[in-house]
Amino acid sequence: MSVIAVLSAAPAVAAAVRALTNEGCHVVPAQQLSQLIGVEGCRWARFARHWEELTLDRFMGDGGTYRFRRYGEYRLVVQSGELVLSPHGPFVQQREVNPLNGGVERHLDPLTTDFTGEPLLRDLLVSLGRIFAATTDGTDRWRVKVHPFRISAGHEVGLPTPEGRHRDGVTFIASLLIDRHNIGGGESTVYDHDGRTLLTTSLTEPGDLLLGDDRRTLHSVTPVHRRDATAAAHRDVLVMAYTVCDE
Repeated sequence: MSVIAVLSAAPAVAAAVRALTNEGCHVVPAQQLSQLIGVEGCRWARFARHWEELTLDRFMGDGGTYRFRRYGEYRLVVQSGELVLSPHGPFVQQREVNPLNGGVERHLDPLTTDFTGEPLLRDLLVSLGRIFAATTDGTDRWRVKVHPFRISAGHEVGLPTPEGRHRDGVTFIASLLIDRHNIGGGESTVYDHDGRTLLTTSLTEPGDLLLGDDRRTLHSVTPVHRRDATAAAHRDVLVMAYTVCDE
């Protein structure tokens, strides 16, 4: 799909491209995203079940046991819509980008085959690739790192961004809300490199999506806590990191 075709495909796409180009960040409400990728409420609910299959993150520099996740990486060709899962390997970030957990190989559990086989996931990754391609004047090939996260809140404070205000060392970053259960907090803020606040939002509906140009911005999320101390509590998100592929 050409850049012109992407921009004319839907007002929501054009709005996202303009905001990423001008401000470097944008929120796509759940209703708009659902219309864009053709998702009904029942499909979001089915997709959310995969978050019950996440495993404990054993590489937390703060010793926390509040984060559950899996990890995988794809190669995406936007023009053709080709999306290929790469062989599983460790997740590595530079310590300069992530002072808490960077500088080590994190051997995280892979995405499940049921998760990677979800049509919703494919539709989402390809649709975001088209937005990011349009924002970069047609960049066609991308590496996409996929991180389903669950941050639990209980005897520990749940920290969605334990490294604090940061960037991820990629081209674009996207955070999709899957579920909020019995929690308060979890407010997302995007900043420019001078520390000026560009956007503050609480993703509340399954399908609410926050987009950021990771080259130009930093982001953070406030801690989450239980509203009802007698019940389980968690915040589920899908983080998708797109990097221009030079191969």
